[in-house]
This record gives sequence, structure tokens and C-alpha cells, in this order.
Amino acid sequence: MKFSSSIVSTAVLLGAGCSIHAFTTPASSIAPRGPSHATSFSPPSAVFSTTEDKTSSTTLPPDFQAARDQSVAALQSSLPSPSLEGPLVHFMDEYFAALSVAAASGATNPDGSPITARQAAKEMSATLQFGMKYGLGPAKFTFASASHKALRGNPDGADERYSDESFLAMLGPHDQTDFYAAGCNFFRPAMDLRRSLVLGQDHMAEALEQIRNGENVVFLANHQSEADPQVVSCLFETVGPEYGDLAAHVTYVAGHKVTTDPLAIPFSMGRNLLCIHSKKHIDADPETKSAKSAQNMRAMNEMLQMFKSGGCAIWVAPSGGRDRRNVETGKIPIAPFDQKTVDMFRLMGNKSKTPTHFYPMSMVSYDLCPPPDFVEAGVGEQRNVRFTRIGIKIGEEVPNVGGAEKRHLFTERADQEAREGYAELLKGLGMEQYIP
Repeated sequence: MKFSSSIVSTAVLLGAGCSIHAFTTPASSIAPRGPSHATSFSPPSAVFSTTEDKTSSTTLPPDFQAARDQSVAALQSSLPSPSLEGPLVHFMDEYFAALSVAAASGATNPDGSPITARQAAKEMSATLQFGMKYGLGPAKFTFASASHKALRGNPDGADERYSDESFLAMLGPHDQTDFYAAGCNFFRPAMDLRRSLVLGQDHMAEALEQIRNGENVVFLANHQSEADPQVVSCLFETVGPEYGDLAAHVTYVAGHKVTTDPLAIPFSMGRNLLCIHSKKHIDADPETKSAKSAQNMRAMNEMLQMFKSGGCAIWVAPSGGRDRRNVETGKIPIAPFDQKTVDMFRLMGNKSKTPTHFYPMSMVSYDLCPPPDFVEAGVGEQRNVRFTRIGIKIGEEVPNVGGAEKRHLFTERADQEAREGYAELLKGLGMEQYIP
């Protein structure tokens, strides 16, 4: 297959879609697959949380109310600016309400222990502390211009950054913190994993085997929540340890918000990143346009090298952003896949000369962190959290064949299969009211 586009032009065209996330894992880092680990889930019963049934309106039980009040008091005494109080207290109210619903439902942690008010306070305290220090304070964390490697505390001593005194000084007392685990631990209690779904596990196994063989896999996914990286991690873990290991090595290609929004920064610190500016963000400031375009080129070149090395798994949201609720009907349609974004990944796969496979991935995670109903260009959006079921379906591989004149057929098929998988998940999760 040949396209007239070049890597240079596709780095610019990426702006047509650009809340794009990707992850890569070297084949050598994935342990050999043992016996099949099929995930067993209870059938959905009562609806625990929907956008209409907001957990923020839940009356908190005494232990959660006391933990919430103590946490708010601690926050108020340490805020650098009073203007931050409203949005952060709202976020805290949402989180404590979500975890109180989780506790009342009988949901448990991975070790079988109950979800508690003390746990909610601990996770919220750590997240806000990280946000204050690395997102707002004088020691604000600075991401590299085009890429970032997850900060996991350097347990094996192989990360050379941890021998840099200035780097350690920037991290301060949290230099041994595993920020990847911290992000998962924060959101996992709000996921009703007992009633969640992972479908298409046979295709998931095929993809993992291809990665182990040194080939590349691209998951073409819809995107619903800021917590989608944690959704992927936590659901992959339920299928088997080898999939959890895959998720832990994810590298996300993301827009500028994840490295500039104070509350998003701690979660981003725990993810491998390739940072790409959207076309809208590039055009917003003519004085920085050339520098941002150059950063996009560096990011694209790094991704191409990953493809050439082989054994990559890429998760990309070709729609360029999160799915948005229809405010008139309450339904949540999938945003259409962007043709140019899909073309770019196919082009890069072909240029790498390494076999590259494409799988549609359907995701249901909207209720976990419902986004604003309309796209907001800036950072600092209101954060909502719900205790809810989530789901992923890996569809059948879409063959990477055909020339430029038929490239729309490839995108249309991937888009359609993602939509069909999405509807199947919503039915299985008891969320038919969201089906467009």
C-alpha cells in the first residue's frame, strides 16, 4: 500500500484528530503466556451509577462524611489560592461519594479487602499532594518536549534518571513513588470490576502473540474518559497477569493537556508519553507554532522508531477526543474515526517494514469520569467521578491491505466494528439507554 502523504505531513495532519493515546511494549518485556485466564463476571443487576444517577447527590455514611470533612479542612489550610477551593472540593465530593457507593455495594480491592473511607482519604490526599507539588508549586514537574518515561521509583536500578541529582531534587521526597500504580490505585476502587466486561479475549490473545513475535499491534479505539489509561490497565489485569504486564508498559501519545493541567500531571507522570500538540493548539499562538510543530515531528519520528524496533502495541483514539453525551437525548454516541489519523498509523506501520496489525477496540467508561458536554480548549475542567461498570471489547483484526484509493474502506470498517462492539458492551453492562 502506498500513500502520497509523508511522515512530515502526517505529523501536521495529526492535529485533525489530537487527543491521541498510544502505548508500546517491547516484546521481550512480556512474559510468555501460560494457561488461558478467562475473566468471570457476575451478570449486571441493579444499575449502580449512571450520568442521571449521580453519586455526588448521595448522602454519605458517617465514616465517609467524617473522612471527607477532614480532607476538605486539610485542603483549605494548604491551598495556595482560594480560587482553587471550589473545583477541588467538588472533585473530593465526587470521589468520596463514588467510593461510598462502592463500599455499600460490597466491592473490594484486588486483595479482597473492603473499600473504606480511610482508603478514600488516603488516595485523595496523595493525589492532591502530588497535584499541588508537581502541578502548581515551585517544583512543578517539567516533561521532556516530545516524550516521557513513566516514573516508577526505579525498582531495578536501570533508570539512569534516578542517578541525576537535579532530577531527584525535582521529585523531592517522592523519588521512590510508583506513579503508575498510584494512578491505578486511585481510580480502581471507583470501577465496578465485578460487573464489568472484557470481550473479544480471543482477539486479545492473538494480538499479544503477535507482539511476542516482534510484530506491531495497533488498537483503534473510541475514547470516553480521562481515566481511560487506568481503565485499560485495570481491565487488562482482570484477564491475566501477562495482560497486566502489557498495560504497565503503555506509552501514550497525548495532547498538551495531560502535561499542563495541574490535576492531570501526577497521573501523566506515571505513564510513558509521546506528546503531540493538536492543530487547534498549534494555531492558537503564532509565535510558538513552529516550535510546537517541531515537537510533533520529533514525537512522530520517535514513534516510527518504535514501529521499526517491532513488538509495539499502540492504542490510538482516531476520533481526536472523548465521546460526548447528546444533551437532548442522553445517549452517548462514539465520535467518528478521523481518516487522516488512521492513514498516518497505517503509513507508519508500512514504512517501518515490520508487520503491523490493526484491531478495533470498543470502550465503555463514560460514567467513570463524565467529560464536559462540550469541548473545552483550556485546562482545568471540572472533574466528576462515578462508581460504575466499565467495559472493553477487542474486535477482529482489520486486514491492512489496499491502496490509497480504498483507504476510506479500512477506516469505515474499523469505525463500524468499534460501534458494534460498543453497542454489545452497553447491552451486556445494562446501559442500553446510552446506545445511539
